[in-house]
Amino acid sequence: MRTYGQYCPIARASEVLAERWTPIIVRDLLNGATTFTELAEGAPGLSRTLLTSRLRDLERVGVVTKSPVAGGKKYSYGLSEAGRGLAEVLLAMGKWGEQWMELAPQHLDAGVVLNSWVRMYLAHDRLPKRRVVARFDIPEMTKKGNQLWVIFHGADSEVCRSDPGYPEDLVVTVQARALAEWHLGRIEWAQALKTKRIQVAGPRTLAKALPTWNLRSGWSRVELTRRSGATV
Repeated sequence: MRTYGQYCPIARASEVLAERWTPIIVRDLLNGATTFTELAEGAPGLSRTLLTSRLRDLERVGVVTKSPVAGGKKYSYGLSEAGRGLAEVLLAMGKWGEQWMELAPQHLDAGVVLNSWVRMYLAHDRLPKRRVVARFDIPEMTKKGNQLWVIFHGADSEVCRSDPGYPEDLVVTVQARALAEWHLGRIEWAQALKTKRIQVAGPRTLAKALPTWNLRSGWSRVELTRRSGATV
């Protein structure tokens, strides 16, 4: 880790937290990720080599703990007391970011939103007993195709970037911004349906139940005074 060479506590803390990807890794550990794979999935765009390096650095400074998993060569990751103490720091960063930083086009990867839904905010107790497949059509996505599939199936729920081969129960046509804003609690599903920013095709019962399977991002439950001119 690079040093500022200053005694200041802000400078010393920044030597750890200001490294690219480090706050995201700590965020995911706070949200319950424990394996290397879970951490990698929570940070699309972060190479496995760099993730290994960041985890090693965080372990060295006493923020991350690593324990071998019995019967294999894999490890389980967690946060030390110092690492858990970063929860308030990241909460403050998140509040500031939601209040002052706009959602720009580069922030609207629908795959990231859907992965967050399935990995951290899926209401398992509300899911049907059978598997439900929903295809999400996102018109703005062009580089990697504009379709994503979510398989809702209890603990085996997942997001697929290619057709999983199962019959599709629902087809959701959604603007990437609308999906992010709904997940963040800025707009309601019914509101987005009314303005056709979200459209759902499929059995009425499933279409009505779909949004209830998302517990919504934790930021939807944080009271914020948004700055003048912010998108709502």
